[in-house]
Amino acid sequence: MKECVLVVEDDRMIRELISFYLRRDGYEVYEAADGEEAKSLFTTYYPCLIILDLMLPKLSGEAFCQWVKSQDDSVSIIMLSAKARIADRIAGLKMGADDYMTKPFDSEELLAQVEAVLRRTGRFCQKVVGAGICIMPRKGEVFLHQEKIDLTRHEFELLYFLMRHPNQILSREELIEQLYPNLEKTVLDRTIDAHIKKLRSKVETEAGKPHRIQTVRGMGYKFVTS
Repeated sequence: MKECVLVVEDDRMIRELISFYLRRDGYEVYEAADGEEAKSLFTTYYPCLIILDLMLPKLSGEAFCQWVKSQDDSVSIIMLSAKARIADRIAGLKMGADDYMTKPFDSEELLAQVEAVLRRTGRFCQKVVGAGICIMPRKGEVFLHQEKIDLTRHEFELLYFLMRHPNQILSREELIEQLYPNLEKTVLDRTIDAHIKKLRSKVETEAGKPHRIQTVRGMGYKFVTS
């Protein structure tokens, strides 16, 4: 599964068409028909990218964009609008949009823009929350019960990957392939174990509670959310 995308569009046919093409290309997609529903989905799923219509009921696209940027100004936004004037495009970009496309639009062009925007954000773009931990990847920040904790780059990347696959057993080979693709496996088997041990010392602070990062004997590790 690719990155999480939120499609905010009140026209059902347009919304479903965009979502169909995104899901076809492997993206995790959520849909909202108005600005208030979009706010709820945003705080639930923390998307990497928002495709945003400006003419929305309940809460305008402009107001929703401003709200999103007040929550996390690193979230990427592609605006869709029937307003084709240069002044409207400039206004949208100044609000924080990464791109501005006018209706009608070509679906394949929109997909290309989605790929281009997400390429710029890097592979760590989606905020992740679980078991009292919150990772803000584009800011490089990790919070445990709202208290900021310091991790090394390798610890950060390992925790992020584990939390992006909650309750799934991940083998050492999978972790190495994702995090250290160009390095020697025989060395990194021990390296992964060492990073896990250090991670636990920083995120397993509640005495008597089960580990968030659990060892599955003979198989690997998993991040447990409950």
